[in-house]
Amino acid sequence: MTAPLLAALSPSHCPSLLTSTISASRHGAVTPRRGRRACSWSTARGRGGTVSRISCSSTLDDTPAGLITVAKPNYVKMKATVKVEHTDPSNRKVLHLELVSSDLDSQTGKEKTSIPGDAYYWGTDPIRGHEFLLEAIFDVPVSFGPIGAVLVENEVDKKMFLINIVVSPDNNESASVTFEGNSWIKPKSGDTVKHVFFPLKYSSIEFKYMHDWFDMVVQSYLPSETPPGVESLRESELKATSGDGSGERNKWDRIYDYEVYNDLGKPDIELIPGFPVYADPSSEKAGNYVYVPKDEVFSPSDELEFLLNKGLMSSTPGLWTMLDTSERKSLSFPSFTAIDSLFDDTVVEQPPSTEFPFVSKLDEKEYGPRESGLTKELIEEQIGQAMTVEEAVEKKKLFMLDYHDMLLPFVNDVRELDGTTLYGSRTLFFLTEQGTLRPIAIELTRPKGKPPILAEAWSQVFTPQQWDGTGSWLWKLAKAHVLAHDSGYHQLVNHWLRTHCCVEPYIIAANRQLSRMHPIFRLLHPHFRYTMQINAKSREKLINADGIIERAFSPGRYSMMLSSAAYKEHWRFDMEALPADLIRRGMAVEEEDGTLTLTIKDYPYANDGLLVWESIKEWTSDYVKHYYSSAADVTGDKELNGWWDEVRTQGHADKKDEPWWPKLDSRESLVQVLTSIMWVTSGHHAADFRAKPEKELLEVFPSQFQAVLVMTVLHVLSSHWPDEQHMGRHVEPAWEADPIIKSAFQKLQDNMLKNEEIIDERNGAEDLRNAVRAIQALIRGRRHREVPPVQHLYLSPSSTTG
Repeated sequence: MTAPLLAALSPSHCPSLLTSTISASRHGAVTPRRGRRACSWSTARGRGGTVSRISCSSTLDDTPAGLITVAKPNYVKMKATVKVEHTDPSNRKVLHLELVSSDLDSQTGKEKTSIPGDAYYWGTDPIRGHEFLLEAIFDVPVSFGPIGAVLVENEVDKKMFLINIVVSPDNNESASVTFEGNSWIKPKSGDTVKHVFFPLKYSSIEFKYMHDWFDMVVQSYLPSETPPGVESLRESELKATSGDGSGERNKWDRIYDYEVYNDLGKPDIELIPGFPVYADPSSEKAGNYVYVPKDEVFSPSDELEFLLNKGLMSSTPGLWTMLDTSERKSLSFPSFTAIDSLFDDTVVEQPPSTEFPFVSKLDEKEYGPRESGLTKELIEEQIGQAMTVEEAVEKKKLFMLDYHDMLLPFVNDVRELDGTTLYGSRTLFFLTEQGTLRPIAIELTRPKGKPPILAEAWSQVFTPQQWDGTGSWLWKLAKAHVLAHDSGYHQLVNHWLRTHCCVEPYIIAANRQLSRMHPIFRLLHPHFRYTMQINAKSREKLINADGIIERAFSPGRYSMMLSSAAYKEHWRFDMEALPADLIRRGMAVEEEDGTLTLTIKDYPYANDGLLVWESIKEWTSDYVKHYYSSAADVTGDKELNGWWDEVRTQGHADKKDEPWWPKLDSRESLVQVLTSIMWVTSGHHAADFRAKPEKELLEVFPSQFQAVLVMTVLHVLSSHWPDEQHMGRHVEPAWEADPIIKSAFQKLQDNMLKNEEIIDERNGAEDLRNAVRAIQALIRGRRHREVPPVQHLYLSPSSTTG
């Protein structure tokens, strides 16, 4: 097997005395010597990795400048430079390291004894002053073989964040290997389990030894191709991070496990079925600290950014103090101008297409008549008798935003809460010749009352063609209710449920089943960054009992139950793919050749999203084909199939027997699964629209307290991180190390830049009314003043707004 990392000198190429470069700045001046040197570079691809070999040779009379002999035969001086945060700079020993060989002992067939070394404080990073450099020196036998892992233990009673480890010959830092980091190291007072780091990338020009060969294969490995010296380490590391459902976690654990989150309005009393499980084995109560595996916790700099700049934890208590009083909590806005001065963002979901007649699937005895009040006669009247309803449906001219069956089961419970109300709603749109959707009717519904109030079910249809004063304001009131339903559903379901809650099982299963040297783990890991920590913060402050969501969203204490119901009734993994989602909602039709035709041509989310989707899919396909040469490689990968099986059977256990789960039986099916996950955690997560969203209407709007609270939270959750890694811009070290993967990533970069140009061009096109001009005209018409164009920004690959 080809060695996977930085190889020490093989005895057959080793002279009796080794040479190493000595830096004049550290060890005094040396006399340069002239000579000639020849180096060759060759690259060959093996299964699961690329072999990059440097061969250097020289004669005794052409020793490079600055070389002296080291009087220790058959050993190589190696240096490890460790970059850390969150530690005290001092000259004392900070970390204990051990170098692990990728090879087995040729005599015993067992793992070789690791090479120990202690890391001391050496200096401060010249660019990032809050990062400290540690250094350890090792005497490595020439027969040791390539370094396949580094084991780390903390030697001080203080936690620290390890950024990376770079190992190189002590005489040549240009030839180095980087080991993965971005992980917290527990204090010395913790248990003695050693932290394992596998290699990520190499950087080499040449090694300045005489007659030497260095093999460097710093790549991702499928389980069957793991170097023999680290096979047991690969398996034991997975076991060390996998919980068994028992015990209580402490803050230094790196254990990933599953537990149902039951803090849904009534903490620890009612378990709500049909909800994805979370990584919190301990009992949860409102406001409790929520356990997160330590490898998922913010780095020190990102934690500071989250707490201070983004303001979630710093500004919210101040808002509560200022506004959360009995007098001010329910205070309405005095005017629309006051609302406009507070915020300028809202969300309008594109509605799915419909079939006629509209019929509810709910129990008629409990919720009232199934037939909708949106009748054939009413619809044809609203579209000016231009066509029949049947013709409109056939021509895909009618679209519906349907929150009737989703919200109606919660209406009676929500209406019992103080300061809020709820209806089921259906909103009908007509596609105009200009390609825009015109709302033509809104139906609001209330079910039968609960005992002892046995009121009859109520339903009313509102239309824009009610020209009397009362009818005009009723139409505005109906639209306000629909906007509240739509924005609430967007945050609770499309945002929280789909891109945070349902993603967490992918992350837990990946860390329990995929080694950190597995290529699929390294492909997905950037998309999972900090998701579990953000979810934990949300469960502490946002979605917990009596938290911000319950205080500010109209469903109140039933908000998370609504999200749970949406998961139970509607979530399907196979529909998370953008093309499948568009087809299911009637927003696209799949042609015989597999291409999609949009039912609304000017649909920015679909048009721009499909560009991003195809770029992700092409990148994923190139990546998968590099590591898996056939379907047999996919089905034979025990870690990969263990991950996908756990996602289904434990992560989404309530749906484990559904027939729609994809099977990982080919490279194509693996590409589809990975592309769907990467889309949901990138393009779908980022997608949004920016736009500007008397007495009775203002009173149905959120109170000043609720509005300020929600806008603060939405600003925090939608803002970009200063160090945010844009897809197609940031290359992971493991990808950069492999020339083939690096080339594939370059294609992704090129595609994303082209996508950005197309999106920018669409945002400026006057004929695409749904993207910019219609919204701008609407704002001008209402406010009678010039405003800047409002663009569909968030699918732009390098968006920095917000």
